[in-house]
Amino acid sequence: MSATTSTSTSATVQKWKPPKLVLGNPSFHDVTDQISGIVERRDTPIWWWVALGISVSMAGAFFIQMAWLFWTGVGIWGNNVPVGWGWPIVNFVFWVGIGHAGTLISAVLFLLRQKWRTSINRFAEAMTIFAVICAGIFPGIHVGRIWVAYWMFPIPNQMAMWPNFRSALMWDVFAVGTYFTASLLFWYTGLVPDWATLRDRAKGWPKKIYGFLALGWRSGNSQWKHYEAAYLLLAGIATPLVLSVHSVVSTDFATSMVFGWHTTIFPPYFVAGAIFSGFGMVMTLGILARLVYPPVKNYITVKTLELMAKVIMLTGMMVGYAYSMEMFIAWYSGNGYEQFVFLNRAFGPYAWAYWIMVSCNVIIPQLFWFKKLRTSIPVLFVASIFVNIGMWFERFVIVLTLHRDFLPSSWDMFKPTAFDIGFLVGSFGLFFTLFLLFLRFVPMVAMAEVKGVMPEADPHHESYHHATEKEA
Repeated sequence: MSATTSTSTSATVQKWKPPKLVLGNPSFHDVTDQISGIVERRDTPIWWWVALGISVSMAGAFFIQMAWLFWTGVGIWGNNVPVGWGWPIVNFVFWVGIGHAGTLISAVLFLLRQKWRTSINRFAEAMTIFAVICAGIFPGIHVGRIWVAYWMFPIPNQMAMWPNFRSALMWDVFAVGTYFTASLLFWYTGLVPDWATLRDRAKGWPKKIYGFLALGWRSGNSQWKHYEAAYLLLAGIATPLVLSVHSVVSTDFATSMVFGWHTTIFPPYFVAGAIFSGFGMVMTLGILARLVYPPVKNYITVKTLELMAKVIMLTGMMVGYAYSMEMFIAWYSGNGYEQFVFLNRAFGPYAWAYWIMVSCNVIIPQLFWFKKLRTSIPVLFVASIFVNIGMWFERFVIVLTLHRDFLPSSWDMFKPTAFDIGFLVGSFGLFFTLFLLFLRFVPMVAMAEVKGVMPEADPHHESYHHATEKEA
């Protein structure tokens, strides 16, 4: 009986295989050295200084234009009577959408126990925070009275005025503020063990800085227990925000009585589009990170990018379905005004923007049906760029194709000014400035989480004891 049990146990051990991961083949020591080495290196690459110089210049121009806007007024933009919401709201919805992938990758995929998220979740979360910072600027400045921005916050003031909670502007403030706070807490909580790793490797004044950021982390059993509980709790809080935040942004449009906007499809349509565009930006940044930091290829592998391509393809089909349903319901309703809005989008003066949107968001993702294309780095990079172009044009089409309203006498074309273009370019400058600083001074890959899903972390795996001894 004993011999039989021993034989069956040994057979079970022999049959056990490590879980399939979407990582390269680094050891625990390699993970620490390769990721920490990027932060610890003293010779900053020349390309980083060049890229930072360009981004800072663009961001500086952004803030200079903002100062001129406060001094002069919103007349410097191309907004007119039929198009009261111009490029500022287009940019706002675009940046909020970009910020959705970080929370989805970190929170939702964490709850679903998707191990491939560990290689990209750190800079996806950072991308979320930086995109939301860019987005949060536009609701405050598009009204033109920045000196009364404090009216948007629920605090008493000297005039005994309280915020108007029926205003779409107020919804945006609360939605974006909540989303930013939850995302920041989630991002920083995941960083704590990695700050401690950098602290233990550093000397001198960097050791004190990392020690402060690590919040006293000593990697004890009780600390890991509380850390995992807190991380799970924050993931549970952040997950509903993926749906709620962009649903709130969509109600800015859907609760109006304007034809083309007043529709219940907007919340799910906006959420799918946000995830679509967010994953496109994550893929763009991930491929660039692989290019400039070769060790990152051990973590952001081709398989990781392939799985992201599948998500982009799925959400692209959801967006395409929403486009077709909008057209169908406009026809099925029999409402002449509703039909005119969608015919004007597809065949009116802005038809070129509509078909750019359809081409980038519906047709381009269909390339990912073919494994050869969704595993080709150049194809993935170019497609991710087109995805973000298409999603910006989607917001352009939603906001600007209302240039023809009920009265033909008030019809007018929206013509962007140099300031409209400057604000768009400047917001990208701010985003990339923050992202470049993140790449240089913060571990771009979550070392602790990557180690947690490696086969060597499983006590049943034959290399477990060897890996822990080597790390020690």
